[in-house]
Amino acid sequence: MPYKETKVYYDGSHFIAIPKTTRPPRKRGRPKPSEEVITVFKEINADINAEKATEIACQENSVDAQISPIQEENLEETLSIQPKKLVKTTKKELFEKLYTEHRGLSKSKLKSAIIIAMKEYFKTHDEAVAYVTTHLDRKRKNLIARRVRCVRKANLQEFNYFVTLTFDDKLHDEESFVKGLKGCLKHFSNRKEWRYIGVWERSPKNKRLHFHGIFSIAEDTMPGLLFEKSDYNTNTKKRQITIQNTYFNAHFGRSDFSVITGKNDLGEALGYLLKYLEKTGEKIVYSKGLSQYFISDIEDSDVVCRVGLEDKKLLLFDDFKCFDEGTHMGNVSSNTIKMMRKSN
Repeated sequence: MPYKETKVYYDGSHFIAIPKTTRPPRKRGRPKPSEEVITVFKEINADINAEKATEIACQENSVDAQISPIQEENLEETLSIQPKKLVKTTKKELFEKLYTEHRGLSKSKLKSAIIIAMKEYFKTHDEAVAYVTTHLDRKRKNLIARRVRCVRKANLQEFNYFVTLTFDDKLHDEESFVKGLKGCLKHFSNRKEWRYIGVWERSPKNKRLHFHGIFSIAEDTMPGLLFEKSDYNTNTKKRQITIQNTYFNAHFGRSDFSVITGKNDLGEALGYLLKYLEKTGEKIVYSKGLSQYFISDIEDSDVVCRVGLEDKKLLLFDDFKCFDEGTHMGNVSSNTIKMMRKSN
């Protein structure tokens, strides 16, 4: 077998295989130096008004431009930093705090706002710029990796519902809603083999917490009954018909089920979840049993060509044969993939 133990994933259009490589064990280098502890005023962590600061200090076309003395004086007045309490932290912790607070800004304003807040902890302005640039690149790479991981996990499943679950004040507070729903979904995942990818979100107006997710639910494992309900959508200002579930309505509040019928529906639902990775930094919630890859031996006749960086990956035909340790398991299909070994 030309390619043994390859990791195969589906990118939404084609199956891609990553051949197994043998690498020498990486030598352990020196431990990373500990983060330098700095002392900051509490207000720097909590009360920086990013919009006002960037209006004064940031030029749209040059985020690293020097600030004039007049701008510097106005900036200090705008930020209103009052040294009431000193806090011990590290530069990385301060960066993470500022990044979270200013996440809604454009990339240029985000960078400028963080540089303005952190520049006094560096010897020169250039050192502050270099530090913030490095950590923003780290954030960007991590975001890309999380998006890729989520898409690959989703494409190896057969999701059939996009679900929104919202709690009712008469049944729960936020804490009990989160705890109860997590426990419920965990039990369904273990006992009924539900698979789901979801995210927590707050509504823009009322800030009410709810859970969005794409689910793989077998017909005979659905609790309660699905029914159609006509109500009024306050966002579109129109009447709408929704599909709800008696079990989730009774235990949590309101449920909305939308049937996923094809790749287009799945792509739209997945895109809806992924936008929260960048906009709000919300973590994606995965059920157990979701993998990025399945393991298969690949015959040379099933390879269309090499693709990817340095041609390290293999583009496969749509009907390639799957082998597990030399045993032919069948041509690729959802049933065949379920029998294959998985990997992350």
